[in-house]
Amino acid sequence: MDTMVLHKGETYEHVFLNEPAVNLHIVQEADSCVKIHVINLGTPEQRDTEIANRIFVEHCGENCSTEIYGLACLTDDQQETFETHVHHLTGGGTSNQLIKFVLDGQAKGHFVGDLKIAPDAQHVEAHQTNRNLVLSADAQMRTQPQLEIYADDVQATHGASTGQLDEAALFYMRQRGIGEQKARQLLVGAFMKEVLDKLPTTDDERLTTLLNTIDGVVE
Repeated sequence: MDTMVLHKGETYEHVFLNEPAVNLHIVQEADSCVKIHVINLGTPEQRDTEIANRIFVEHCGENCSTEIYGLACLTDDQQETFETHVHHLTGGGTSNQLIKFVLDGQAKGHFVGDLKIAPDAQHVEAHQTNRNLVLSADAQMRTQPQLEIYADDVQATHGASTGQLDEAALFYMRQRGIGEQKARQLLVGAFMKEVLDKLPTTDDERLTTLLNTIDGVVE
């Protein structure tokens, strides 16, 4: 794994779309900013591949900012592990992680979230969220949030949830003339949109097509 150093005031933002693996180690110096987006839609080419993403970020200077957004939509027997390590070693920084899985068929998802705040990292604000939607009885999701907080003056939250489509919402939509398949698409699209809305404005045709497709489903 290569190490990227962000010097004072620098910004790194990148979108990884349907990559076989993301493997990053980023060291942030003061006032630097990281925004990482990892979107995996489980393309047919990935059906025989176990995807493993590992993102390791260290705040080595004050007032750093880190945002990590991930979305995996898997089906058949696809598998993905999404692993994040965010370590606040100095004070004044912020971090936000939002990772979502949508699992169908016999797909398997695994999230490992490692958030550490060192004793000297006062006035840090850090949030870690993992939400998962399981669409079939054979799909499996494992989530392992890990928080180690050694500083007193911080704001830190974490949350992890795994569930199925809201049957009450499905019933409500069916009662109003929306077919079951369309209703399921609407609910899944709304679930994904929270992450997709974080994507930057871009002229990348792949991302434009992706966002237009999701907007068409949700509207």
